[in-house]
Amino acid sequence: MQTLARLLLAGIRLVNGSVALFAPGLFIRNLGGDAAQNPAAVYAFRMFGIRTILVALELLWLKPEVRQLAVKQAPLIHASDTVAAFLTSRSGLVPARAGATIVAISTLNTLLSLVMQKR
Repeated sequence: MQTLARLLLAGIRLVNGSVALFAPGLFIRNLGGDAAQNPAAVYAFRMFGIRTILVALELLWLKPEVRQLAVKQAPLIHASDTVAAFLTSRSGLVPARAGATIVAISTLNTLLSLVMQKR
């Protein structure tokens, strides 16, 4: 179960990170914005994208010590993402549906990060 959770989390991170890095306008539109009018959002999503891809690759790393550290750090990373998503959703600055989506994805990531912890 731990391995499956790690692989699922890595897959989610690779997809979301790749979209954020290479097509940030998709996320910006889903949050109710316009990439052309908000280049700072493009920049922020690209930073988020590369960070997210690197976290995913660490979860897939062949060296056990790298992978174990990524697994250990994952709950803090994902819990802070969930708090940020919740605060953004509650701010009213994004459409309700987009807010619910980012909270749901972040919560799923947090749950997966907890499942992959050794007991």
